Amino acid sequence: MKILVTGGAGFIGSAVIRHIIRDTQDTVINLDKLTYAGNLESLIEVSSHSRYRFEHVDICDRNELDRVFAEHKPDAVMHLAAESHVDRSIDGPAAFIETNVMGTYHLLEAARQYWLTLDEVGKSSFRFHHISTDEVYGDLEGTDDLFTETTSYAPSSPYSASKASSDHLVRAWQRTYGLPTVVTNCSNNYGPYHFPEKLIPLMILNALDGKPLPVYGDGMQIRDWLFVEDHARALYKVVTEGEIGETYNIGGHNEKANIDVVKTICSLLEEFRPNKPAGVNSYESLITYVKDRPGHDVRYAIDATKIAQELNWTPEETFESGIRKTVEWYLNNPQWWQRVLDGSYSLERLGAGE
Repeated sequence: MKILVTGGAGFIGSAVIRHIIRDTQDTVINLDKLTYAGNLESLIEVSSHSRYRFEHVDICDRNELDRVFAEHKPDAVMHLAAESHVDRSIDGPAAFIETNVMGTYHLLEAARQYWLTLDEVGKSSFRFHHISTDEVYGDLEGTDDLFTETTSYAPSSPYSASKASSDHLVRAWQRTYGLPTVVTNCSNNYGPYHFPEKLIPLMILNALDGKPLPVYGDGMQIRDWLFVEDHARALYKVVTEGEIGETYNIGGHNEKANIDVVKTICSLLEEFRPNKPAGVNSYESLITYVKDRPGHDVRYAIDATKIAQELNWTPEETFESGIRKTVEWYLNNPQWWQRVLDGSYSLERLGAGE
């Protein structure tokens, strides 16, 4: 099987590609624009493999998309390419509309035109798997509910609105044109190779440098945390076994308040790195409460019953085991994140909406 993975140099995309090359016999074509968060160093272990190819292509470039489909003739598409950081979407929403909405449109059209050239067997086995987020569902504040596959959409940020738009496009291309699509919506991912603008790597690296650990508002926003390698396994299950036209929610069964996540990181660093930066008495003393971001959702939580029952997937990592592995990875791989920080991102706070 040949799988075209868009955004394969990103955090989740690179985990998917490592999983496919390591644990299956499938071939991967990695299509990535290599924006600030795309990093081919996350794929060093598979980059010379005979079943791996890289295409430096923007999903908004229709001519290049057509070339890639014609040249590589994929059996499936896993569409992960997206602008994904809520705070960046507040400061600059245009890129999110361009990539997440228009890029998805161009990819759908390129996939559809290619799909129409296939014979009946090829048409029926082809899959377009769109990877999305639980943030499209909005906020669960004040309830004990969980997001299910039938929860109404109520996106709060420019990022989640752009992802909701792309979800709707994918479902429309299935309903209108018969393109065999499937959609997944996941909770917050974490793990190795995570770009350090996101909460967990930002806290780890700031703490190691003795910098403040900025926590929005009161820190009581709740997220469900999913270890990225568990997510990669789930995504491969969906693209190979999922039913056309279906949606699958993927969650880690790990609801945690942001402040508890930060304190857990501090506790692990006390264990792994007791020799702290000069002037730091404890890692927790670096926690600094800052102005909340505009439109900040209070709680997300996913009901992952459907994928467990229908595709026999459940997460292998608890939050406790996954966060320990994550902190250890950052401590053991400074060459990866130091090169990331040498570029355009310097651990600054984004998304104040000012």
